[in-house]
Amino acid sequence: MTDSFNARDTLTVGDQHYQFYNLNALADDYDVARLPFSLKILLENLLRKEDGKNVTAADIKALCQWDAHAEPSYQVGFSPARVVLQDFTGVPAVVDLAAMRAAMRELGGDPALINPRSQVDLVIDHSVMVDYFGQPDSLAKNTEREFERNGERYQFLRWGQQAFSNFRVVPPGTGIVHQVNLEYLADVVMTEEKDGQTWALPDTLVGTDSHTTMINGLGVLGWGVGGIEAEAAMLGQAITMLIPEVIGFKFTGQMPEGTTATDLVLTVTQMLRKKGVVGKFVEFYGDGLDNLPLADRATIANMAPEYGATCGIFPIDRETLRYLELSGRDKSVRDRVEAYAKTQGLWRDTGSAEADYSDTLTLDLGTVVPSIAGPKRPQDRVALSDASAAFAKLLQEDADTIMSDKAPAQRRFEDEGGQTAVDSVNLHDRGAVEYEIDGDKHLLKHGAVVIAAITSCTNTSNPA
Repeated sequence: MTDSFNARDTLTVGDQHYQFYNLNALADDYDVARLPFSLKILLENLLRKEDGKNVTAADIKALCQWDAHAEPSYQVGFSPARVVLQDFTGVPAVVDLAAMRAAMRELGGDPALINPRSQVDLVIDHSVMVDYFGQPDSLAKNTEREFERNGERYQFLRWGQQAFSNFRVVPPGTGIVHQVNLEYLADVVMTEEKDGQTWALPDTLVGTDSHTTMINGLGVLGWGVGGIEAEAAMLGQAITMLIPEVIGFKFTGQMPEGTTATDLVLTVTQMLRKKGVVGKFVEFYGDGLDNLPLADRATIANMAPEYGATCGIFPIDRETLRYLELSGRDKSVRDRVEAYAKTQGLWRDTGSAEADYSDTLTLDLGTVVPSIAGPKRPQDRVALSDASAAFAKLLQEDADTIMSDKAPAQRRFEDEGGQTAVDSVNLHDRGAVEYEIDGDKHLLKHGAVVIAAITSCTNTSNPA
């Protein structure tokens, strides 16, 4: 690789020596310290991948000279260190790799040369169905049924793990992909062996799921992409992107007793939707982070698709290290994260200087109140104290719609897979709804309580 800025350096942590690209090598010519946390990670990525062709010195200079208030116009290539797949979107990627090996064999080449060039982790979680519940052996029974249903797919994935290098499969029954990524896979600062030396670099990734952004709560830059982009990243191709605008979101104060991460994330989502952050990075900062547990940060980061940003990232600080210890990461990993982040200007302390941002918002955590999501979208937050009035208003609006001549007499509802979940719904009058499932008719009247089972990656790693 080219090193136009003489940024290659050695980081010593205990008795371990790491090669790395030092952002401080740019400090004499550029004010790198003012860059947002997320753009420093992108800058390191460019320094490390500079080859004079795919990444040039001009690309690095453009990021160093980033104008926070200019319209994005300069394009760079981002090379994530990892790719995370879930089973539904990951299986086709493994099939493509297998097809490439078959083609290599037909051409007379060595099929073993076809491997992911970046670390790939596939977590089996989207195959889960709940057939048994409310019993001590429910988990065991559901897992057994899962293997019965997906035996062929699981055999194929097991073959892939044995056949390809840089490819790991997390087996069924372990957890949701984003939970596994947060609690186990991510190192924050990872290592790789190259030319007989150990290199330290920021953990970065893309994943084939929009809620890949949950990992940003740990200070790891990543977001969801489509299958083609994920496969390109697997094969070492950079993801082309404009250097983005970065919206700073400042936290002050601390949450009142009785409020939860759900109340906070609904408030943050509402504020960011109103601001408009589509295609932008959101970066959280401020001394209020001293009072925000990492599980709450992950909940906020996970909601990036709901507030529309590419990602919503938190900096590395003491809370990051605490969580790494809590989740069983080795002390050598924690020491490496702390030393690297402090050396590179990626560390946050109380009273840390603020970066330059394209725009900013501020939230006093003390003003967050118990809230519920709106009836249709999470950004339609309703304060719990206003729930009664909001419900009455919506109920009247729905009743007026039902009774109008324009309202259809029958409606059909389908789940995301296209399967009809409810066969039909007849809207009789202001007081009753008749619906039909598998030929059985049911009647709902005002006052009926309907309970839904909710499984969400947003909540999996936040016990509170």
